[in-house]
Amino acid sequence: MPLTAEEEATRDALQAELDGIEATYAESADDLPEDVDQRLSEIEAALAAFEDRPVAYDPAEVERAGAFVSIDRNGDLRVERGYVRPEDELPIVAEPDADGDTGGDGDQQHPIIAPGTDDDDDVVNEADAATEPDEDEGLKPIPDRLMTELTAHRTLALRHALGGQPDVAFLAALHALCLKAFYSYALDTCLEIDIKSVGFHSQAPGLNDSRIATEMTERHQAWRTALPKEASDLWEALTDFDTDSRQALFAHCVSLSLNAMFEAYNRRPKALAHADRLAQAVDLDMVAAGWTPTVGGYLGRVTKARILGAVREANGERAAQLIDHLKKVEMAEKAEALLDGSGWLPEPLRTPGRALPPVVDTADIEASAIDPDPTPEPAGEETAADGGESAIDQPDASVEDDSVEIEPHAIAAE
Repeated sequence: MPLTAEEEATRDALQAELDGIEATYAESADDLPEDVDQRLSEIEAALAAFEDRPVAYDPAEVERAGAFVSIDRNGDLRVERGYVRPEDELPIVAEPDADGDTGGDGDQQHPIIAPGTDDDDDVVNEADAATEPDEDEGLKPIPDRLMTELTAHRTLALRHALGGQPDVAFLAALHALCLKAFYSYALDTCLEIDIKSVGFHSQAPGLNDSRIATEMTERHQAWRTALPKEASDLWEALTDFDTDSRQALFAHCVSLSLNAMFEAYNRRPKALAHADRLAQAVDLDMVAAGWTPTVGGYLGRVTKARILGAVREANGERAAQLIDHLKKVEMAEKAEALLDGSGWLPEPLRTPGRALPPVVDTADIEASAIDPDPTPEPAGEETAADGGESAIDQPDASVEDDSVEIEPHAIAAE
């Protein structure tokens, strides 16, 4: 059903507001304010409602069509629309032949009357006679419409039977997932199950060369070697696997579809909340996974307030005071040294319910160990861009909150 002019105006206004908010916070590394995040969720829900429109039939079709109204087995109303009786079907217009003749009066079929009688029962239409099946024609293929009806019955029966046999259902799902993960363009399954796997080529430079990425690649290659080369042989191979092997392969295939990335242009708050639940279920430890707070990976790309907050949380107030007078580049470097081995993680990497590492005692840390020649920052005007911090007396004061320049690293092509 098309939108009204008022609905179109409302939708356009919501879309413009959404684009404006995303443009405003696209370059921000900080989390969105709670009220802004809530507003984005409301806008996305409203826009989704505009896309989910009821079906509207053409008035000319409504005049000759109808609906089946019944009660399902649960006692709820069931309405099936868009049905037309055979006698109400529109006539099929004959297409002209090569001579442009559409089968008019010149080729009109005339009734054949048996000689010597005028009984109407003896009138036979040649066209009707031609449509009657000839017993001598032999076995013909089943009509498409009948095939569709028969296989619809079989599909429903298969669903019911498969739903009562968890072992077979697990094997069928594993078979479908393996086809998607290991065999390109394979269509050897009747299950409409799909998996998508997001890469990390641009989202996190260097991530594909990390230890866990290498381990996942090796695991995938090991399974590829264990599976048959032809997709047609996959079902028999999976049948021969023991239970532990099937479960391990299933876990690997499912893991390939996981996407817990935050993307400013594609907000998925419910998906990210589910990622938190999965992290709890597997007791995810990002420190054990190899993440550490470095200048290039975090500290040089956030504000000074966040740098000090990280040091304060991991090493205590004394350590934060030792570096709070430094310029941002130096502060990030000193913070990396202080946080090394502390197990500290920023909020997006923390697993809900998992305890934070204890604060390292820094009472014995000397100021000279952090900054051998401490030089206080010259006083300057506070700027909103620096979170209320004093601007540095340099030609470009905005360097305080800019990301630290990092030499580019070669990224292995996949």
